[in-house]
Amino acid sequence: MSGPVFAAFLDIVRRIPAGNVATYGEIARLAGMPGQARIVGYAVAGCRDRSIPCHRVVDRFGGTKTIFDTHAPGTQRALLEAEGVLFRPDGTVDLEKCRWNPFEESQNA
Repeated sequence: MSGPVFAAFLDIVRRIPAGNVATYGEIARLAGMPGQARIVGYAVAGCRDRSIPCHRVVDRFGGTKTIFDTHAPGTQRALLEAEGVLFRPDGTVDLEKCRWNPFEESQNA
């Protein structure tokens, strides 16, 4: 799986606003491919387009991934914190406060 499938996932990731995150599973469901969170992971890990905010994708617990630590350990967290994303004491994103709701986006348009 790649090509159009990866493009569908990355088009959704592109819409995640600064200060918000989405999980791999949420991206898969929004693309109409529930259960394909792992494939979303492959898509964001392989993305080289710096205009796509792949660092805004976290695991289902709000965990960051080392694949985004391109400059130093903690790069993904630092990028998210710079955008105002809140982290819990255990080091995971506070999904209750920072989860992206794509349906609010369409209601405010």
